[in-house]
Amino acid sequence: MKLVSLVSSGIDSPVATFLMSDKVDEIILLHAKTTPFTDKRETEKFLKLAKQLKKICQCKIKIITLDHGQNLAEYKKNSDNKYTCVFCKRMLLRYAEKIAEKNNCEAVLTGDNLGQVASQTLQNIKTIEEAVNIPVFRPLIGFDKEDIIKIAKEIGTYELSILPSSGCSAVPNKPSTMAKIEKIKTEENSLEIDDLLNKALKTAEIIKI
Repeated sequence: MKLVSLVSSGIDSPVATFLMSDKVDEIILLHAKTTPFTDKRETEKFLKLAKQLKKICQCKIKIITLDHGQNLAEYKKNSDNKYTCVFCKRMLLRYAEKIAEKNNCEAVLTGDNLGQVASQTLQNIKTIEEAVNIPVFRPLIGFDKEDIIKIAKEIGTYELSILPSSGCSAVPNKPSTMAKIEKIKTEENSLEIDDLLNKALKTAEIIKI
């Protein structure tokens, strides 16, 4: 089995990737760069994490990055900003689904942990996953944060994940925690979603480390 793992520069997604690595033949690490809403340190952190995952994972690892920041900017300019994080996650799943189709992968993997941040409430998870048809694996969904941190320290990703960076400035002050599918679809109707998706996918780059 092959998976596409959405990997940020944070703590959770590298741990989720590691936990699934002994159950599959290959994992594609997909990182969406969010410049100008983050600085270059975010991508640098991801590449360090990818290098560590390649070292410790038992399966084959492939690394792909693509540009996501322009699509975030387009959404923030044209739609209700309180749904920015939901839109962001829906687009990430769309990218992952297309990469999966191209590489014969059977599912997408995320570091989602129920209720930890605004986009990970049960209602928002439901609304986000509606964007794709591919199965989405969430091995950390019921973990306590301290348990995730403990594993991250054991596998050598924690110190990399907490390296200084700017964080994402696209996050609204009051993000929606209860986004309805109908509402987010209305917001997305102000955009050309297929065009945004294709534009981002054209920037996809295989990274050798």
